[in-house]
Amino acid sequence: MSESQPPAVSVIMPVLNEERHLRNSVRHILEQEYAGELEVVIALGPSTDRTDEIAAELVREDPRVHTVPNPTGRTPAALNAAIKASRHPVVVRVDGHGMLSANYIATAVRLLEETGAQNVGGIMHAEGENDWEHAVAAAMTSKIGVGNAAFHTGGAAAPAETVYLGVFRREALEQQGGYNEEFIRAQDWELNFRIREAGGLIWFSPELKVSYRPRPSMRALAKQYKDYGRWRHVVARYHQGSINLRYLAPPTAVVAIAAGLVVGVALTPWGLVVPGGYLAAIVAGSVPAGKGLPVGARLRIPLALATMHLSWGWGFLTSPRALAKKVIASRRPAVVASGSGV
Repeated sequence: MSESQPPAVSVIMPVLNEERHLRNSVRHILEQEYAGELEVVIALGPSTDRTDEIAAELVREDPRVHTVPNPTGRTPAALNAAIKASRHPVVVRVDGHGMLSANYIATAVRLLEETGAQNVGGIMHAEGENDWEHAVAAAMTSKIGVGNAAFHTGGAAAPAETVYLGVFRREALEQQGGYNEEFIRAQDWELNFRIREAGGLIWFSPELKVSYRPRPSMRALAKQYKDYGRWRHVVARYHQGSINLRYLAPPTAVVAIAAGLVVGVALTPWGLVVPGGYLAAIVAGSVPAGKGLPVGARLRIPLALATMHLSWGWGFLTSPRALAKKVIASRRPAVVASGSGV
């Protein structure tokens, strides 16, 4: 990377039904404080709202913005399509509801150079726009909600298993053949695992921050976290040794709570100690998590926490083994066409 001229950057965006946030998300990209060349490639899934119309407006308004089709609607297929259509040596992933901080790209490029990492990323800074979203944001950024995941809760700069979204050297993506398109969820974790297995460094830094808009309803949040748990189990089956105790906590909680309820109703009230203890724990944990929030948001935090924990755990427990077999049968992810070298 030249000191006089920063490397050109391709920003890739998998988009589906993002009319609410797409324009603002792209604005945060185009207004980056970055001296190098920049392009934005939006991979359009089969949206049922005004997403395609907004994307077409963005293309007309700025020559740096391009679109490619993603007829499957799947995130990893969208990412691979956007990577293939892009051309620069640094590839930045941004979602259609993510808002980059002003110096995000410049900081990420500097960190790639300083650390020698293949991928760098930072904090998923959840921000809500109403009481429910504020509650979910608080749950997603608390240790009682997500454990010790640095990209949720923050921490010191250090090597990491995975990071939120990611800023990649194109050569790392090409070496791995891009994202594995069988992983409808957990595709970031799976790709970063392969990069690490090949000797590459994944680097977390709190200097990098992306504002994230949480799911707007309990039902949407439950589906999101059930899918996370379901596909994280697929990763564990596909890559042996990739699981740890943090990932086993939600399914363990689901089993313990269900068993406690059955015993408490059928045999003895003592069985209710476990579900009662869990309820007390999330209520107590919601107090520091909700500091400074409106009363309506604070009251919803225990519900958000329970939705996240139990949906993730249920998804993990009910993940069909057939999903792992399908992934294993595919073996090699879609190969990404070469762009410019770093």
